Amino acid sequence: MANKAQQLSDTLAQVFTGQLQSNRIDVGEVTIEVAAEHYYEVCLKLRDDARFGFEQLIDLCGVDYSEYGQVEWATEKSSTTGFSRGVDSAGHGRLQFGDETVAKNTSRPRFAAVAHLLSVKNNQRLRVRVFAEDEAMPVVPSVSDIWSVTNWFEREAFDLFGIHFEGHPDLRRILTDYGFVGHPFRKDFPLSGHVEMRYDPGQGRVIYEPVSIEPRVLVPRVIREDNRYLDPDTTEGAADA
Repeated sequence: MANKAQQLSDTLAQVFTGQLQSNRIDVGEVTIEVAAEHYYEVCLKLRDDARFGFEQLIDLCGVDYSEYGQVEWATEKSSTTGFSRGVDSAGHGRLQFGDETVAKNTSRPRFAAVAHLLSVKNNQRLRVRVFAEDEAMPVVPSVSDIWSVTNWFEREAFDLFGIHFEGHPDLRRILTDYGFVGHPFRKDFPLSGHVEMRYDPGQGRVIYEPVSIEPRVLVPRVIREDNRYLDPDTTEGAADA
């Protein structure tokens, strides 16, 4: 499997000379990073070139890297200092009005689209990532006319992350309603949201109101060292003794 992944990585480097920003193998799978200007051209060749034959797109999602590598959970130890122990509300989505904002990760562009490709003929997989250059208006080309299934995946990434796919035939929300404001999977979107909706019997319709939920941070799962995680082979003798 490792040799097959290395062969794919080498072929990608030869075919797309100067078009790949990154080409690496991790946990036995190849991931390439492509600039937005080359994204459509590269994807088209990945489908049509017999050396690749990626006839199926099995997933496409958006990613927000604004807090990538930043950790707010302390999960190695527990304490007795309260329900919300072991956590600092560092994430943008957990902050409340008046809280100090957290510096964003600026080591890379903020928004990216990640596509997962499958070649049944060649029995190989590939992950393709493309970053949007502009954070305020993230735009990448649509590949919905290369793999038709991408249509709904790109609509989902637009709805949840606000990534615009240039050339998409019907780019509109797909999970949230038409009156929804914002993009709920962005890291700076409040976990409780901005508004809530309910049915008003007096007006005979659904109405929007300011959210009344008090944000709170739950305790993360703490990994403890006890007998549930011990190796039976190493504890059998001790138990007999």
